[in-house]
Amino acid sequence: MAVKRDTVTFTSLNKEIKSGSFKNIYVLQGEEPYFIDRLQELIIETALTEDQRDFNLSLYYGNTANVREVISACQQYPAFSQYKVVVVREAQLISKQPGHKNDLDLFASYAEKPLPSTILVICHKGDALKSKSFTDALKATKSGVVFTSKKVREGRDLETMIVSYATSLGCNIDSKATSMLADHIGTDISRLFSELDKLAMLTDDNNISPLLIEQNIGISKDYNNFELEEALARRDAAKAFRIVDYFERNPKNNPSVVSIAMLFSFFSNALLTATASDKSLEGIMDVVGTRSQWRARKFLDTTRVYSTRSLVNIIGYLRECDTRSKGIGSRQDQYALLKDLVYKILHA
Repeated sequence: MAVKRDTVTFTSLNKEIKSGSFKNIYVLQGEEPYFIDRLQELIIETALTEDQRDFNLSLYYGNTANVREVISACQQYPAFSQYKVVVVREAQLISKQPGHKNDLDLFASYAEKPLPSTILVICHKGDALKSKSFTDALKATKSGVVFTSKKVREGRDLETMIVSYATSLGCNIDSKATSMLADHIGTDISRLFSELDKLAMLTDDNNISPLLIEQNIGISKDYNNFELEEALARRDAAKAFRIVDYFERNPKNNPSVVSIAMLFSFFSNALLTATASDKSLEGIMDVVGTRSQWRARKFLDTTRVYSTRSLVNIIGYLRECDTRSKGIGSRQDQYALLKDLVYKILHA
């Protein structure tokens, strides 16, 4: 049974492919190249042994690929293997070849009756594959899947993806550990997944904890933007300034621009919470766009420490600091600006 297109995710495809359950055709498209590259590599690694690849792996590239030759390769039976794998990389370049504008449409007839022993993988980076006849044929025959690789954004999307990938590895990861990874690594998905793979192998109890991250990735569990956020939310001045001092001593891993961006997101959500009509956990989760009750509770707690007027002022301080940190109207050192910002927040 084909995966429903509205439920196709990297995690679901990753799990399905690793189990050896393959579709006849994969269209991997979209903005985030890591997911596309990783899935096509995984299909090759899982479907074929190294010895089988010499005879059963055909690689084509969009700037030189002839679609008719690709289809011909798809119609050949495997040699000494259960599968033949045909991969078209950079398929978005096919339409840019002179005289090949609509060649992707040629895949439509193949999709109607694909060879069961062939796995065709089309990697189309940047945007969606523009061939309605081909995608319609896939939907009508259920001969394959279309996976759209969306660019991962900072914030909720990134944290949701971290939790989802950790879960796919059979691990639990708490909010602090998730924030530490999101803060330190950001949207470098290749590195992020590599670190999660490593942590999953190192944990003894299937829990990816802040301590495990500190011991194996080098992120301090006590001095990071998550802890700065926590200290400011409680108006803990001593801890907040200790963290900023640590950042100043370790500037390479703690640029102030990241701290400012995280604090802006946090206090913006706290302001949304303060002005929300529904103050239930479910209401706050909906208004700030989080699935975490713990996170929603943190925003509610912050509104008990800071008045709505204070939160409005803090947003102003953050905007001003962001502007000045870019050299507009100030030549202060970035950590001097950050200390000044922390002081203003604490006294808002």
